[in-house]
Amino acid sequence: MQHVLAARRLTKTYGTTRANDEVDLTVRPGEVVGLLGHNGAGKTTLVSQAAGLVRPDVGTLHVAGVDVLAQPAVARRALALQPQSQVPLDGLSPTSAIRLAARLRGLSRRDAAAAAADLVDRLDIGRWARQRAGAEGAGLSGGVRRLTAFAMAAAAPVPLVVLDEPTNDVDAARRRLLWAHVRRLADDGAGVLLVTHNVAEAESVVDRLAVLDGGAVVAAGTPQDLRGPIGTGLRLELWSAPDDVAPPFPVSRSVRTGRRTLLSIPRESAEHAVAWASSLHQRGAVEQFSLTPMSLEDVYLALTGPSPAGPATTRSATASAEKEPAHV
Repeated sequence: MQHVLAARRLTKTYGTTRANDEVDLTVRPGEVVGLLGHNGAGKTTLVSQAAGLVRPDVGTLHVAGVDVLAQPAVARRALALQPQSQVPLDGLSPTSAIRLAARLRGLSRRDAAAAAADLVDRLDIGRWARQRAGAEGAGLSGGVRRLTAFAMAAAAPVPLVVLDEPTNDVDAARRRLLWAHVRRLADDGAGVLLVTHNVAEAESVVDRLAVLDGGAVVAAGTPQDLRGPIGTGLRLELWSAPDDVAPPFPVSRSVRTGRRTLLSIPRESAEHAVAWASSLHQRGAVEQFSLTPMSLEDVYLALTGPSPAGPATTRSATASAEKEPAHV
């Protein structure tokens, strides 16, 4: 099977808002494809269509070779979904919920019990494994419920696993365990579509990335592909930088968050940047500064622009040395 997910020119409109705009996306067996984008970029709409929960207006969609539009029930059997919202666990313990998911996927009682025990151990949730959740998950933390939902999606082998923000509410130590198991799913032959905001952590797991902005795919490829010319630049970070000081070198992007300013600059400006920032520091205009290579998260932000709901002020453009970065 060449693709476990193949979306072609997928378009979905709500009223006057085009949630997905001619999206092309594929996932092959054995690979993890990360889907990045700000809130409202169209990620969950795309996931809902892949799962057969929402019907696209235009385009074709296949899961494990099955036409999702023609045979949605058959296609759904070929994928496992962890939704962005918490999975209801009322009256169930993590172990019983994972076993139930495995049984529904066709595993025997013995195999379902073994799969549940293995996932409880791998995700380090044994302390809560037999603790029953109350109404709306009461008695279990958000992180444990999220890990349980992930385990339910991973409990039985399927061609496609779709994970929508699987690490929300999960502590740092167990996020590492979850990411390791995501990679294990792909190594065992599944295709994984991973929706996440955690660009830095996802980079160690994904084989390819697709970036959504305004409902459209604005970039796709390996992490190295996405870095491209943007990723060869540098990131100058200043604390307590004044608003009225313009850097005397090109700036492709400026982000102001509170007392911190991030400038994306070309690598050839490194010497000028250090001299300028050092001068500001000596005059007491900035408390400290750092110059580092551009991260994948920086590249992602440069591709998508500011989050509609985010607090940071952002400009992505080619700024001349004479122009001051815009802040609001």
